[in-house]
Amino acid sequence: MELIIISAIVLFVVLQTKMVDTDELFDSNGKLMSMLKEKDYEFFAMAKYGGDVDINALFNKRIKNAGIVLIIVVIFLIFNFTVINLVIGALIVGLVFKSDYMNLKSYHKKNLQHIDQLLPYYLKSIEILAQHYTIPVAISKSINTAPEVFKSGLRRMIEKIDSGDSSINPYMDFAKEFPVRDSMRMMRLLYRLSIGAQENKQEQLLTFSKSVSSLQNKSREKMYQGRLKKMENKTLIMLVATGGGTMVVILVAMMMLMLSGS
Repeated sequence: MELIIISAIVLFVVLQTKMVDTDELFDSNGKLMSMLKEKDYEFFAMAKYGGDVDINALFNKRIKNAGIVLIIVVIFLIFNFTVINLVIGALIVGLVFKSDYMNLKSYHKKNLQHIDQLLPYYLKSIEILAQHYTIPVAISKSINTAPEVFKSGLRRMIEKIDSGDSSINPYMDFAKEFPVRDSMRMMRLLYRLSIGAQENKQEQLLTFSKSVSSLQNKSREKMYQGRLKKMENKTLIMLVATGGGTMVVILVAMMMLMLSGS
């Protein structure tokens, strides 16, 4: 155990004094590192930290933490090798490596409801811009004022459209990034509006506007239902606490009466 502790201290000192340049090590093995990266890791990271986050630095830190734990586990196994310890060590390393990804995924899941509420209001801004511009131009002009979580996806959509992709795919790719209520349907409507004839634009905009308004109403209803549910839960907890407290007081009073009577 003493040797394991000493080895861990030496490892810490080596890393802190930069005797081994871990950043250069990761950069020189970029392909290997990218193989370990989950396909949706970048999206989840940007959803939490914004579009300006350095994905490579974030992932390298994750690899570094897992690597440190791996080295400590290997040192421990050298001095105390058993199959059980090997399995436990592998599970610990895997857990350390996956924990950051799972936290990002959990954060996205918790905030999916918030994203669901943001989408109708963003689409409303597109509707207003579409009165004066084509849909691709309206989307491009909306990026700076769009919710932060949408910006990277919108930029990728515009890049695909500007590169000559006139199909529905850029719109559907954006909808797949944000699998919230009606995102697929609204992106289809937006695409149809983008390819519609100019003389039918006002009629198509009216249809799109009605869909956006309906989506906003649903979002508000869901928000109010959520608030109502929270209030009901708080009321229930308060009633249970009050009832439990009352029961305790009654029981204490009955015990005191029984003791005084005896």
